[in-house]
Amino acid sequence: MKHVAPLRYDVIFKKAFSDPAIFTAFVEVVLGIKLEIDKVETEKSFAPPIGRVASRFDLFAEDVKNRVIVDIQHVRYEDHYDAFLHYHCAALLEQIIKAENYRPQLSVYSIIVLTSGDKHKVDWASIEFDPKTRQGKGLGEIPHKVVYLCPKYATDETPAPLREWLRAIDDTLDSQVDEATYQHPLIRRIFDHIEQDQVSAEERFRMIEEYNQEQYKRTLAQEAKIEGKIEGKIEGKIEGKIEGQTEAKVAIARSLLTEGAAIALIAKVTGLNEEEIRNL
Repeated sequence: MKHVAPLRYDVIFKKAFSDPAIFTAFVEVVLGIKLEIDKVETEKSFAPPIGRVASRFDLFAEDVKNRVIVDIQHVRYEDHYDAFLHYHCAALLEQIIKAENYRPQLSVYSIIVLTSGDKHKVDWASIEFDPKTRQGKGLGEIPHKVVYLCPKYATDETPAPLREWLRAIDDTLDSQVDEATYQHPLIRRIFDHIEQDQVSAEERFRMIEEYNQEQYKRTLAQEAKIEGKIEGKIEGKIEGKIEGQTEAKVAIARSLLTEGAAIALIAKVTGLNEEEIRNL
């Protein structure tokens, strides 16, 4: 068994997958695309920002020869579907500089790795932008794609090459892995990169920061949940009280009607409008 830093932390995920050989091998398994790159950027952003919210890419590589951009995002947030679709579109829009041509020069592919799982509990989900006929046949016009991967939900039905990568990512989350169960040499290289003895003091500090931020967010979410329950109970009591008062007013109005009181007088006494009283 090898003791490793978990790939749930951004700093550790970037440490492993910023290796160009690991990055390109993973992309080939996920997308079937062979990249030719010599570097992987981390914390990539565009200046000026595209749109009102700045996008920052965890891992970003551009294959100029094959005209492809691939970014890999590591995430554990509730709005990951919308957030990373925004990032993906930013990488498309950044390439458009003239109204005469809206076709991006480079194809854009985004891979989102959801290490903490997802409410849909599927190993793979994708957004493909190519228009399709009513029969589901693609027109081959737009290659761009977003892929969401959940290592936690890899099964025997997951294609074997991809399953090994997803299983390796998930396997690190308890801080130890059995290298003997993995055949791919670059997966073993991941374990070498993130071996606990290879984690620097700066990286450990950033892991602690990430952990503290997660705990703080969980605390805020729990407090919001409790506040929501309290507000719901208060609103329920208020509504119940109002409803009870209305029933009392109706009962008084019925009694006064039986005694032959004028509708205008009943309205003044109960606060009900005259139409409501007539309907009684």
